[in-house]
Amino acid sequence: MTDHQFEGVYPAMTTPFTEDERIDFDQLRANAQRLERAGVDGLVPVGSTGESATLTHDEHVEVIEAVTAAVEDVPVIAGTGSNNTREALSLSERAVEAGADGLLLISPYYNKPEQSGLIDHYRTIADAIDCPQIVYNVPSRTGQNVAADTVVELSDHPNIVALKAASGDLGQISEIVERTREQEFVVLSGDDGLTLPMLSIGATGAISVLANLEPERSCAMVGAARAGDFDRARALHHELGPLTRALFVETNPIPVTEAMAIRGHGTGVVRSPLTRLSEHHREHLERVLADLDGAERPSTVST
Repeated sequence: MTDHQFEGVYPAMTTPFTEDERIDFDQLRANAQRLERAGVDGLVPVGSTGESATLTHDEHVEVIEAVTAAVEDVPVIAGTGSNNTREALSLSERAVEAGADGLLLISPYYNKPEQSGLIDHYRTIADAIDCPQIVYNVPSRTGQNVAADTVVELSDHPNIVALKAASGDLGQISEIVERTREQEFVVLSGDDGLTLPMLSIGATGAISVLANLEPERSCAMVGAARAGDFDRARALHHELGPLTRALFVETNPIPVTEAMAIRGHGTGVVRSPLTRLSEHHREHLERVLADLDGAERPSTVST
């Protein structure tokens, strides 16, 4: 896995819970297998969509073990970030021992380190663990942007192989793509609404919330764009637009967890302090999903 080139569609998996907020491992395994059958290029459990903030470290490891055991031929990229470097390192080591093929590392949140601190944080983990690692920049959650200069500097490390970009700043993302073109480093979309624009400027795929529900359409869109068929990619992008917007009307992963329940892939339960999707948003989500259920399924273009 150390030579893996991240490209295509990687669903940021939800963590299904029972009504009493215990992890539903049977549903988790079923979700992983359903996504693999749909043709995704990898799976990303225990990220923010998987409610990592309210999982214990032991639960993190148990989820990773369950997902890796459930699938046959797709890599599993585990979310192991923290605002504590030692904690992130410990969790990353445990994730690799549990079978993870790579790591997704959100930048330290709340304590807002300087850019030099971010570099030290990522290098400490990359020096200690020999597996592919993805820097995750999502300033809306962390309160801190990982600057383009920082990403470019980190891209020199052989174990830091990708950026999950969820800054919403296409100018910055384009600069990073431009400045890392000669390296073994790629950019993945972390924002479903901007996946197609990011692909047009050189991103190679997406770590996607949307793909939990629409893996075939997500793979077809990304595959079409990567094949240069932007007419088809745009059509799929717009077909998915209503669902993309509906999945972010409340804090992620509240809407996607509810949507999974509507589709029969879970209970809709989220752990406190998150709450169930409000009724009027649920009614709209049901309509959007029904419209997609009634539409023709696309054939997948290989990514």
